[in-house]
Amino acid sequence: MNPLLELKNLGVSYRTGGGEVTAVRGVDLRLDPGGTLGVAGESGSGKSTMAMSVLRLLPRSARVTGEILLDGEDVTTMRWGRLRAVRWAEASVVFQGAMHALNPVRRVGEQIAEPLRLHPPEKGKAPTDAEVDAKVAELLAQVDLPPSRAGAYPHELSGGQKQRVMIAMALACSPRLIIADEPTTALDVIVQAQVLALLSRLVAEQDIGLIMISHDLSVLAATCERIAVMYDGEIVEERPGAELMSAPRHEHSRALAAAFPTVGDPASRFAPATSTPLPPEPENRETPGGTPLLAAKDLRVSFRDRTGKRIHAVAGVDLAVHRDEIVALVGQSGSGKTTLARTLLGLQRPDSGQVSYDGDPVPSGGQGLRAYRRQVQLVLQDPASALNPAHTVYEAVAEGPRIHGLADERATVLKALEAAELRPPEKFLGRLPHELSGGQRQRVVIAGALALAPSVLVADEPVASLDASVRGEVLALLLRLRRRLGLAALVITHDLGLAWNIADRVAVMYRGELVETGTVEQVLLDPHHDYTKSLLAALPGGTAPRTAAGK
Repeated sequence: MNPLLELKNLGVSYRTGGGEVTAVRGVDLRLDPGGTLGVAGESGSGKSTMAMSVLRLLPRSARVTGEILLDGEDVTTMRWGRLRAVRWAEASVVFQGAMHALNPVRRVGEQIAEPLRLHPPEKGKAPTDAEVDAKVAELLAQVDLPPSRAGAYPHELSGGQKQRVMIAMALACSPRLIIADEPTTALDVIVQAQVLALLSRLVAEQDIGLIMISHDLSVLAATCERIAVMYDGEIVEERPGAELMSAPRHEHSRALAAAFPTVGDPASRFAPATSTPLPPEPENRETPGGTPLLAAKDLRVSFRDRTGKRIHAVAGVDLAVHRDEIVALVGQSGSGKTTLARTLLGLQRPDSGQVSYDGDPVPSGGQGLRAYRRQVQLVLQDPASALNPAHTVYEAVAEGPRIHGLADERATVLKALEAAELRPPEKFLGRLPHELSGGQRQRVVIAGALALAPSVLVADEPVASLDASVRGEVLALLLRLRRRLGLAALVITHDLGLAWNIADRVAVMYRGELVETGTVEQVLLDPHHDYTKSLLAALPGGTAPRTAAGK
């Protein structure tokens, strides 16, 4: 069988002001028609550069060497007209950030139709509007969306629906190869499972070749026949997917596999994958008693949609976070968990119910609310958005102390950076966000919260946008902060592995309600509610056998 895609000694380098930087070196890969290949690696490993080189989507500063053979034809030597025909019609890309890849001011049906008009099925004959509309409806049906969604704008769709639209666009011209770049990043486990199942079905039904790029080995093992692991621009290991996931040979492959723990595996309980050893946590942390530090009682929050219909985002929630405790609030996108967090922080007024701190109701405004916000601090999901790109690290961390009029600003900033393990802190004061790694940026965000010496951190998806190894470092930092400073935390996440890694208790949210609450072992190893069971069933790597967890 002739390969659909073959890379021979592929090299890619970028011209920069400081000289030439090599991103990909000596890569040899092969994909047969209808085959599936996963490419794993962290940011900077070269995996996206390698994939984008297949359709010459790299910037002008890139220099490509070696051969890229698509159906035996070298992409690197194609003239522009031929390359334009190959894109979409023979190979297409599903980009990582659907919200950024879709035009926010155009209806999604128009965006799916665009490649159909650019590459008509019959050469030289433009399709009629009726033919295009029929094909768009067919493509939406293929990705399990109703044809009526063609009239929607991107902001009116959920994350999973936007990703399905991206897949529909990629399928528009019936390509033989699809390159999916992190297609499930930031999606909750159920939507992720749906998108992975959709891609697998399309590959099987339409005999499409699939290259999937991810830093999550469990996602690739669930979808791809083979996995190639990239590190520092090179392929360091390539083997059958299930085999590589269960018994990785290369040191970097092992680190990637360890970064996403198996729920129920006792080895990763209070032990996220990290290069820094952690003192052991108490094996059986007791369920806290007494007055909660932060609590919600019968909390209700609703909104009106564009039609005037009232949507109940939080529907009678009771939740407590005690001192020296980490609670994971888990659920799908749209379950109401972020609205609940905003209400707990005093950023959203409830329709009814009460939020209390250390037994006292939280004031609705004035100095009382200001004082409360010193004690309960928010850590945002995306450090790139949370930090002002024009502000130095010093300015970012000093903002809170200035607002609250704290004395000795510089000492406060240095202490907060030290607590967030940015060492030595003086080294980071003058740096701008773009001069930091993703993990360092998230530590700056955490330092900004710590600068006010809070009692509770509310962390909204604190590691969703981070690499696998950095994820472990940040989760380990949260555990050390709990141990050293006695900090309590409410961690909002769709990642059940994170809950297993660091949480004492889990609260599961579904359609505005808490449907199950208990210790991590109770909820994740012996779930009672059907929704909790569906979350666990959707995990790409599954869960460990009950016996492995000591049950």
